[in-house]
Amino acid sequence: MGEKDIEQQHEEQLRGGSKPSGVGAYLLHRAKPHMPPWLGVVGVGIAGSGGHLMWDDSAWAGVGLTLSSVALTAATWWAGRTTSAQRRLHSAITVAAGSAWVTAAAISGPLAGPLPDLYAMGGVVAALSWNVRMVMRRNPDAVGESSDKGLLEKVGLARTKLGTAKVEPNKVTVPYALPAGEQTNDDVSKALPRIASGLDVPTTAVRYRPDPESARKGEIVIVPNDMLREVIWYPGPSAPGGSIADPLVIGVYDDGRELRLTLPQAIHLLVMGVTGAGKTEGAIDVMAEVLTRRDVAVWLSDPKRGQDLGEAFGGCDWVVTTSDGAEVMIAAFEAVIPARQLWLGQHGYRSWEPAAALRQDDPAHSCREDGTACGCPGMPYLLGWFEEAANTLRAVDDDAFTGIAQEARSAGASLVVSMQRASGYQISTDTRASLPAALCFGVDERDAGFALPSEVLDAGANPGAWGNKRPGYCYLVSAGVDEDLWSTPSRTFRNNPVTLEWAVREFASVRMPVDDVTANAAASVAGAIYTDRQGAAAAPAGTKGGPSVAGTEDDDMTPGEPLVDPEDDGIDPEAELPEATDAPMFGGESGADPDDPKAAMEEILRHFESEGRMVIQTKDVMEHCDRIGRSRPWVAGELGRLGREGRLVPAGRHKYRIVPALTSA
Repeated sequence: MGEKDIEQQHEEQLRGGSKPSGVGAYLLHRAKPHMPPWLGVVGVGIAGSGGHLMWDDSAWAGVGLTLSSVALTAATWWAGRTTSAQRRLHSAITVAAGSAWVTAAAISGPLAGPLPDLYAMGGVVAALSWNVRMVMRRNPDAVGESSDKGLLEKVGLARTKLGTAKVEPNKVTVPYALPAGEQTNDDVSKALPRIASGLDVPTTAVRYRPDPESARKGEIVIVPNDMLREVIWYPGPSAPGGSIADPLVIGVYDDGRELRLTLPQAIHLLVMGVTGAGKTEGAIDVMAEVLTRRDVAVWLSDPKRGQDLGEAFGGCDWVVTTSDGAEVMIAAFEAVIPARQLWLGQHGYRSWEPAAALRQDDPAHSCREDGTACGCPGMPYLLGWFEEAANTLRAVDDDAFTGIAQEARSAGASLVVSMQRASGYQISTDTRASLPAALCFGVDERDAGFALPSEVLDAGANPGAWGNKRPGYCYLVSAGVDEDLWSTPSRTFRNNPVTLEWAVREFASVRMPVDDVTANAAASVAGAIYTDRQGAAAAPAGTKGGPSVAGTEDDDMTPGEPLVDPEDDGIDPEAELPEATDAPMFGGESGADPDDPKAAMEEILRHFESEGRMVIQTKDVMEHCDRIGRSRPWVAGELGRLGREGRLVPAGRHKYRIVPALTSA
């Protein structure tokens, strides 16, 4: 019986008449709950006296009664195995004493020897002991205390007081209060695996929610059945044609609630999960939702060259597939942030909002000094998606995303960094700290501490328990998501790349193009890699139907691509090569003087730009300089000069990024 039932019974007992005629009824009503033990004592006396009349001086009756007494005591002990130890012992002693007295009274007589005294004193003590036990069950000072202390004692929380449980379908929430000055919520966190063991449920089925205003109070949440085992296919766009500021619905929680991700609130998202954990399908869910929104432009770096997200290429403003291309994209992302911040500030926006993506017809958001509407085109939200980011980070500075992450929020831009292992060996702690949101699938147990905040792990989250055995299972930690859900398991929708192809095609007329401010700032850094991004789409269009795969490697051939450049068509491969001359390799038509170091180096850089190679190495320059008679010291000197003039930017590991003149996107 629970504490609430005991209190109700007590209140009912107090409802008696206050008139003299009702005093007797009131006393009888109050005495009724305590009468069963006394009736039991009377019954023992009657049984002993009746047995004596039937089996007086019968040896066989004595044997039978003795065996019956032992059997009844043993049965009482066995039946009490599911109760508390105190109740079990109390019941067994009472039954043993009563049956022993009945046996003695039946054989010797109820008035023989000390039997009358034992009956009078023992019977009263036994009945009163049960009355005291009944009175002690109602303890107003211990309301909320557990009615079954066995489990809490085993897990080290014996003195914990439990409140009234809230029972929902497949979910039980129990408030708790630890003893003041003795234990804290950390003790509950440490006890969660043992509680799960005691309840015989998975460790991820038990978690707790600490009270932010108390160090010893909170709630224990138990989800006994795994409702995520059932696969749910992607139901379609949650807000087709809506704003990127609306939540993306990408799955469900284990209690049936929708798994919602709002990118402008999440700011920057780290997606992680080992091979087979369902990270790719989760990425497809997010990308499918993004491509159905009207006011977002996507830059995608995909070192896997469209193996997983290739069907999304057609909906992206810019796609790169090499580490050099990713490096240029990162540099371009850094360049567009101040340009976007300036535009937003000039139009009266403290940060990006959906209204910023519309034509600026509101005088309150005008860049004109006279206060009239400026009519400027809107600026879409910018999403930079770096798939398999570990490959990118190996090629560039491991803090490449840190500066972007710290400045991008106010510019209406977000990063999605996807990788299999989020550990100190992959990214720096500064970079990890700059990615506040996380979508964590199954990971190696050693990486769990790097994947999720410590308070989420303490609350019961355990992605290491899944590994790749539960594809799609994940935790979402993000601003805009109730903190109580951070440690709640969820599962992304089952999806297919065909969904991306459909979203790209059906919502092409909905998605707005990138704004000129962002495009020009990107072109100032990326040059032809960005300005020719749509032209570069022609090659992969036959495979994935996408628009902009810039920065592909030289040895990547597209099916159906001619093996000979059109400008070389007609050259006889059997003809002898002409004799070498001192004419410059490049610039013959432009009239550059090979003896002019600056002109010669500029011609080399222009050649790289014409090929769309914006990241070069010293050896790349030497390949050309050897043919025009230039030495390595000359190359080193020219690279240093160009670095000081800003024409080249050191990119680490003997690499340089070419800074082009501002061109139109």
